[in-house]
Amino acid sequence: MVRPREFDEDQALNAAMQIFWEKGFEATSLSDLTSKMGIQRPSIYAAFGDKKQLFEAALRKYTQSHAAYVRSRLQSNSSVKEAFYNFFGGIVAEEYEDGPNRGCFCINTMVELAPHDERFEILTREHQMYLSAVFQETLERGIRSGELEASMDARALAHTMVSLLIGITVMMKSRPARSFVDQAVATLLILLDGK
Repeated sequence: MVRPREFDEDQALNAAMQIFWEKGFEATSLSDLTSKMGIQRPSIYAAFGDKKQLFEAALRKYTQSHAAYVRSRLQSNSSVKEAFYNFFGGIVAEEYEDGPNRGCFCINTMVELAPHDERFEILTREHQMYLSAVFQETLERGIRSGELEASMDARALAHTMVSLLIGITVMMKSRPARSFVDQAVATLLILLDGK
């Protein structure tokens, strides 16, 4: 008879996600993981596999949660322009708050692992494409409502927005002048105005 797990797998995975998000894959040790997750190595291996498999499970958990968050944020406002302004403005404001500057776990993974590991290249690219699809859907909603110009290329602008999101998130690691980042977000709004 198989013994039931003596820990909550979802809580353990969430703890692993937090430490990987904070430190990255390479800098996170198995000791970090056992300490943060509150379980021993044999339990980690039995439930999640090796460190890379655990990292992949944590990344998948994050991207699912992040995708739902982005969709919810963009759908929560009837004005598409305001939805994007609040979304991008919120990312910038959050990064300038006191506390750890962790950025986006998926983008961090794209920078750290994707250039050297095809599996993570694919996983991070899939998330980029999902975000692009959500952005495009939101832009098309604005076009249908008449808030945005009918001639707008929603697909191209959605790709531009994903690039801006990745660029801002990576750049925030060096804490650029707030005005520099605010200007990038303001320029996005100009694009939404079709000017």
